[in-house]
Amino acid sequence: MSDPIQDLRDLHALVVHPRDRSADELLQQVNRIGCHFDHMWPLPRTLPDKFDLVFLDVTDQSAQRLTSFLNSNEKAPTIIAIIGYENPSVLDVIFEIGAHAVLTKPVRAAGVLSSMLMARRYQQEQFRFKKELKKVREKLDNVQKVNDAKFILMRHRGITERDAYDLIRKQAMTKRTTTTEIAQSIINAESILSKMGDA
Repeated sequence: MSDPIQDLRDLHALVVHPRDRSADELLQQVNRIGCHFDHMWPLPRTLPDKFDLVFLDVTDQSAQRLTSFLNSNEKAPTIIAIIGYENPSVLDVIFEIGAHAVLTKPVRAAGVLSSMLMARRYQQEQFRFKKELKKVREKLDNVQKVNDAKFILMRHRGITERDAYDLIRKQAMTKRTTTTEIAQSIINAESILSKMGDA
């Protein structure tokens, strides 16, 4: 099992914040944790790919500009928003940019490590959920394709649903492919034939 704190030390963090007491406190704490880190201000146009985690001052920043900056990196880094105050517009920005954790100003050493750990954990859970959701959607899509192909065969051959499925399965075994591939071929053929009939 991996050590979450050791995993943090392998990260490359970026602090995007005006150089003030909060930024200095944050940079010192990130350095103590052992991360590789850089500081940038004002907000750059693009986010270099090397960064795994971004501390981002969202105070007085538009969500559109922040999103454009974050989306310029294909790696989708962990985002920790830094806020100076809580109000509806700031909270909207936090949600819109998809922040994984929040630090409030003035930034204190206490809370930085736990924010980093929680943000990384939250992002990993998001990735896992999205991966599982993608698998479920693909499975449902494949089931729908097989069902569509069954009904095409039932309509054209006058056979039962069970016989239609057995025919698809037999073709898949013969051609050493999946039932989904055979189903897609049947659907494609039906589409071509229907277009030829309309011509």
